[in-house]
Amino acid sequence: MVKIKNIIKDSPAFRTHKLAGGDTLISINNHEINDVLDYMYYASENEISIKAIRENTEFCVNISKNEYDDLGLEFETFLMDKKQSCCNKCVFCFIDQMPPNMRETLYFKDDDARLSFLHGNYVTLTNLNQNDIDRIIKMKLNVNVSVHTTNPELRCKMMHNRFAGEKLQYLYQMAENGINLNCQIVLCPELNDGQELRRTLNDLGNLMPNISSIAVVPVGLSKYRNGLYPLKIFNKKTASDAIDIIQEFQNDFLEKYNTRLVFPSDEFFLIAEREIPNSDYYEDFSQYENGVGMIRSIKDEFYDALETADFNISDNSYRHISIATGYSAFDTIKKFAEDVEKKWSNLKCDVHRIRNDFFGETITVAGLITAQDIIKQLNGKNLGEELLIPSAMLRQDTDIFLDDLTVSDVESKLNIKITTTENDGFALLDAILGI
Repeated sequence: MVKIKNIIKDSPAFRTHKLAGGDTLISINNHEINDVLDYMYYASENEISIKAIRENTEFCVNISKNEYDDLGLEFETFLMDKKQSCCNKCVFCFIDQMPPNMRETLYFKDDDARLSFLHGNYVTLTNLNQNDIDRIIKMKLNVNVSVHTTNPELRCKMMHNRFAGEKLQYLYQMAENGINLNCQIVLCPELNDGQELRRTLNDLGNLMPNISSIAVVPVGLSKYRNGLYPLKIFNKKTASDAIDIIQEFQNDFLEKYNTRLVFPSDEFFLIAEREIPNSDYYEDFSQYENGVGMIRSIKDEFYDALETADFNISDNSYRHISIATGYSAFDTIKKFAEDVEKKWSNLKCDVHRIRNDFFGETITVAGLITAQDIIKQLNGKNLGEELLIPSAMLRQDTDIFLDDLTVSDVESKLNIKITTTENDGFALLDAILGI
């Protein structure tokens, strides 16, 4: 049962004039409703019979609508109940490596299978029971799973959860029942790499055709690890070794299943000092949000845009801008800037590599750069008329950095206009040109 907050005007539920905010939704077509998945699944039919309670009196409402049209009921939260938090203490968890005194939401560990289906979040399965798995199978939901290893004992150790190993059975059960699974492996040197990585990839490959893709990403270590498990970061050799193992399995999977299936994130190629593969390598870029193929994608987009651009900067004008980025993307963005300057001689584009003093120098991605590091490292520099930053530096749909400073705060400190750019080569070129 869940309380209804509001009825959307002109919706199927509104037109009945029988439901109101404050009513409690009990069931739809005799199926109990406990959260958003129940609601979305059972409310998708044409003919709906709702059972609800108002002031301790139970009543029924029948509604006819087009299939999949929303009923028009609003609830206090999107999930219709509390978000499920993680019950693990993974040795590599970045949230455990956060500094103190940051905003409370940054310390929340999400591990909610409903958000896996709805928003693409990854879950460890340790929060789930057999009833949850039965519901996933019944509703035919796609699930994103943080696997890390298929060695049960090692999984318990890595997640610091004695149930983590046995919960792997849910992974196999879902695959056997036709659930499509995207998998993720956070790779830690001397822990789940080497032969353990081979075991994991072999086990996941045996679940085909119901494994859609596998991303392998390197562990990220901040400077706030006092008292935590002693992990190592990847170096040129160990990153190269990991790529070799992954590519060994890619070749095998390509022959067996006509897909490479498993992909290393861009960071592995950067650390190993190897060329980023071409776009065909990434197939449909299914693990893009895990940092797999991002650099190749933005490169292709940028040079497609650059080749076709017919924008003219007038001969008597001059444009000087700057771009702030992390160490990982610096060489790529720097090359973009150089090639833009070749095409437009009266445009100057400086690229500034921001060292991550806040989390530690081993954190090199732009998405974890804070405002205070930008201010400290760019203060006093000639940045031109505008500073571009990637939107990944900001909290989603806001202008707030991880350290709670805003874009306006940085503009004020550096006395410059700041423009945020999406992770898109076409948009980046437009921003550089001021279009």
